[in-house]
Amino acid sequence: MSDQLQGKRIAILVANEGVEQVELTSPFDAVRDAGAEVELLAPAGDEIQAFNHLDKGDTFTPDKVVGEADPDDYDGLVLPGGVANADQLRTDTDAVQFVRSFFEAGKPVGAICHGPWTLINADVVDGRTLTSWPSLQADLRNAGAEWVDEEVHVDQGLVSSRKPDDLDAFNAKIVEEFAEGVHEGQRESASAGA
Repeated sequence: MSDQLQGKRIAILVANEGVEQVELTSPFDAVRDAGAEVELLAPAGDEIQAFNHLDKGDTFTPDKVVGEADPDDYDGLVLPGGVANADQLRTDTDAVQFVRSFFEAGKPVGAICHGPWTLINADVVDGRTLTSWPSLQADLRNAGAEWVDEEVHVDQGLVSSRKPDDLDAFNAKIVEEFAEGVHEGQRESASAGA
């Protein structure tokens, strides 16, 4: 346990069904172990059904409904993967606006696997460099991003990784970026997408 994120509050945003369990639990533990207060947000107050690939995993209780959460209360955001998870979040107006607000404020964001899908709908990837699950690369390029095949990539406070095997590197970088705080490049990407 460290105090690198002492006094920081981090949001993890997932859909109520379809999140890749390890991509939720591993970053959650990493930021909590670094001293942050972590809150789990979802579009509805119902239980969150996590998955281990295609098999049902554990259930989790959201701390708050995203539509009732104030982005100003958080210092950073994590978007775990899971195909169904990201596909649902990117069509939820409250979730998309919540994500966009982190970029508008210049706050660090971590997105892994299919998580960057939501960033496309938040209109914050144009001119950015990031990685993701390989099947998203055309979507990201079409939205104006440069896609790279790397374990973890950091671009002005935006941390991205490809898959669960990258979690150690992803977790280390989100802790580092959350500790650094506001990044002006995040704010600029939100302005470019406006």
